[in-house]
Amino acid sequence: MKRAAVLGSPISHSLSPVLHTAGYTALGIADQWHYGRYECDEHGLAAFLDQCDESWAGLSLTMPLKKVALTLADEVEDTAAAVGGANTIIFDKGRRHAYNTDVTGITEALREAGIHRLDTVTILGAGATAASALAAVRRLGATEPGAVTVLARDLSRTRDLAAAAERMGAQVKFALLTEIDQHVHADLVVSTLPAGAADQWAEPVAAAKTPVFDVVYAPWPTVLGSAAAAAGAVVVGGFPMLLHQAVAQLTLMTGYEAPVEAMRAAGEAELARRAARNNLDT
Repeated sequence: MKRAAVLGSPISHSLSPVLHTAGYTALGIADQWHYGRYECDEHGLAAFLDQCDESWAGLSLTMPLKKVALTLADEVEDTAAAVGGANTIIFDKGRRHAYNTDVTGITEALREAGIHRLDTVTILGAGATAASALAAVRRLGATEPGAVTVLARDLSRTRDLAAAAERMGAQVKFALLTEIDQHVHADLVVSTLPAGAADQWAEPVAAAKTPVFDVVYAPWPTVLGSAAAAAGAVVVGGFPMLLHQAVAQLTLMTGYEAPVEAMRAAGEAELARRAARNNLDT
């Protein structure tokens, strides 16, 4: 039995087991592959990796493991190195290979929504996800100096993102989120803020009718997503990103072309089930 799993802390909410298991089922390999879920923080990752034997194909990594994973891998692919974080570890012949499929997840989510070319982008938030978003929008053309503006709540906490931008060769502008009115007229606004944190910025974004990509996938729609959609803008939620990063992971781990639609259907069904349960709880 080949094994894979998602690690992080907290991890109980992860949709990865649903997506990957649905992929195994659609491929007809569910009797040969098992995908688990393990609570693991930065201090526990090295020990977990050390106990992975030849039955392990790979790991999906969520917060807070993406940065430390780079230090525990034998090889790091270019995108993960540039972004400064890996969400995937592949085991191959006793070696650990670190990848970042978040960038592919964002790129494919935008393309799926009909967004194929970007010249100017405004990113809300300056954390790890913002670095992946920066790499993704550069793949879609936002590469000119000053093409990307990052709006942060605290400019003193943008150093990691600035370092990632330098590794990518990106000349990024930084400004305060309170100055959002000056920066919403772009080809795309990307919110990498946690659930609820972008609510107060929904009005100016919606007023500009700028396309929106919000990385939050639950609860959905967000206040920002709803406001932008009501204004007639294109809106992309976080689930397509989650789906496509898992699609890329499954292909890396198994060698099979991932069954995107089967994984999408399973993920959407699980999110609907969780939403219904939460409604009953309230």
